[in-house]
Amino acid sequence: MIAMIEQDRQIAEVIREERPRLRSFIRRRVANNADADDLLQDVFFELVEAYRLLTPIDFVTGWLFRVARNRITDFFRKKRPGAFSDELLENEDGELQDMGDLLPSPDAGPEALYLRSVLLDELNVALGELPVEQREAFLAHEIEGRSFKELSAESGVSVNTLLSRKRYAVLHLRERLQRIYDEFQEK
Repeated sequence: MIAMIEQDRQIAEVIREERPRLRSFIRRRVANNADADDLLQDVFFELVEAYRLLTPIDFVTGWLFRVARNRITDFFRKKRPGAFSDELLENEDGELQDMGDLLPSPDAGPEALYLRSVLLDELNVALGELPVEQREAFLAHEIEGRSFKELSAESGVSVNTLLSRKRYAVLHLRERLQRIYDEFQEK
């Protein structure tokens, strides 16, 4: 009983000390606050589980950040492709359309479903390859529909820097996804 109380005290102390840095670390890599909080919760759950199972942890801070990196990686691997279909984009005529309309319909048969899945997987991987600043600028502007002026006011980063980050992200995504686009055009 006393050992359990001491364990709880140690866990609470680690969480209190590491929460701000760990949350900041996760938040820089995950665009959504709720997702970042969920990931932080998962990391601390693993900490509690390790303590309860008496798993030796030599350097707690390093261990927590390693677990956080793993959880972030898992998060991007499991990210539901369907979420893209909830987003709206403006076409050349200024009309709003679903991002999902740009992808093959999941109801158009097995080949279209496969193509949709491959494209979304490749896009997720390509987004994961981007430096955090570029990914955040791209997602905030293209997916969340936020203006560069708004992003600049929120982050303190100049509009030109944000434009540059997004430009580099777009160039990387185009290059990265061109191969798969060419491959499916040949069919």
